Amino acid sequence: MSTVLVVDDKEMMRDSVASTLTRAGFTVACASGGEEALDLVARRRPDAVLTDLRMPGLSGLELLEGIRRIDDDLPVVMMTAFGTVETAVQAMKLGAFDYVTKPFEGDELLIVIKRAVGHARVVRENAVLRVGAASARQGDAVGSPRGLGRLIGSSPAMRRVRQQVEAVAGSQGTVLVSGESGSGKEVVARAIHELSGRASGPFLAVNCAALSESLLESELFGHERGAFTGADRLRKGRFELADAGTLLLDEVSEVSPQVQAKLLRVLQERAFERVGSSVTIGVDVRVIATSNRDLPQAVAEGAFRQDLFFRLNVLPIRVPPLRERLEDVAELAAHFSAAFGRRECGRAMRFEDEAVGLLARYDWPGNVRELMNVCERAVVLLAARERMGETVGGTISAALVEPWLGGPAPATAGRIGPMFEPKPVAPNGFHAGTTEERTLEEIEREVIVGTLRRFNGHRQKTARTLGIGVRTLGLKLKKWKELQLVEASL
Repeated sequence: MSTVLVVDDKEMMRDSVASTLTRAGFTVACASGGEEALDLVARRRPDAVLTDLRMPGLSGLELLEGIRRIDDDLPVVMMTAFGTVETAVQAMKLGAFDYVTKPFEGDELLIVIKRAVGHARVVRENAVLRVGAASARQGDAVGSPRGLGRLIGSSPAMRRVRQQVEAVAGSQGTVLVSGESGSGKEVVARAIHELSGRASGPFLAVNCAALSESLLESELFGHERGAFTGADRLRKGRFELADAGTLLLDEVSEVSPQVQAKLLRVLQERAFERVGSSVTIGVDVRVIATSNRDLPQAVAEGAFRQDLFFRLNVLPIRVPPLRERLEDVAELAAHFSAAFGRRECGRAMRFEDEAVGLLARYDWPGNVRELMNVCERAVVLLAARERMGETVGGTISAALVEPWLGGPAPATAGRIGPMFEPKPVAPNGFHAGTTEERTLEEIEREVIVGTLRRFNGHRQKTARTLGIGVRTLGLKLKKWKELQLVEASL
């Protein structure tokens, strides 16, 4: 139900207009002057404002200027007497949406207000779509269903995750989704949103690890024109655009202490100021945060605020890595291969039984994202062979995927067998010990560093070859605290 703010210093006029709008199905808020109206615009976020032009204190034009500093897109309709039509036209040149001349009929007013509210809705939806298009859509890209249907897998671990998602979806509490990179944390966040009462509202995501402190602050809270070099226009942040919806803070553990303090305040008070502004803006946003780091450990080390952790960790959900639910691999592979097959050649493709067995015995250090990458690569190559005239039958063989899995050795819990031939000790110490003595992380590190060397430090080529994201590659190097050593040895 759209909200209209009516501003007039005359009580009788306010009541009359409010009655007309209420009967038409609008929610109405009233203000007797410009200062009160500005406060309501910041706190209540109306869909349109209807204001008298001549009022004591702030005039209608001054109110319009104040509203533009808070929300450049909010439509403002002026009420004016016949003798001040020229002033109303001037107001439209300054950004007013339209005007009505007193006295006016109820139907005339409703036509203008409905146009204003419709305009506001389109502008907001376009803004949300522009921002949302930049958000990663891991499941959507391969035809994932909505809600719980996103959470593919029948293992006990995934059944627990689905139960937790169902339990928290109806709440308004903040959710902290933890898990390794590529395990599907954003997919869980989207499922929560789609099952919640906010499903009709926007779902926006911010990659906290990919932005510098200043850019992240502007991205989250927006900025005023002239707030810093290059800020040539007012910009709404993700909190504002996600109003009445859900905001995903992806990898929140990477946020700087300064931005952590601002996040804590908006979680506590549901209000913030744009960069370069002193106007407090209220929002109704549900926050879901994700982290691939051990946040309690980060708190103990002083790298993350304890009070912010408590605010985020209201409803915790842990997404298990794929190696802890290998029984889900066959189901995931079937889903991905079918979806990519429809995309590439108009029909579903599938893995032969031997290939499925091979996939199910692999440790998947890159988790579901790595599996999806392997499935996409296999389907693309098979479709290409089909386009070249080969008869492939839409079945992916074990021979096609085995080279990308490091060999057919079975996965074990914690340590793995001879997936790679033992290598001598290297100067950087990564190859120390035999394969049987090395942990999965040591072998993973060895493979990543070797591939970096192969491509002379080119991260995009390295990530593409390994079947992981560039951000995942960067996070692994940062975690090992050996980035400088790696780059120096290339």
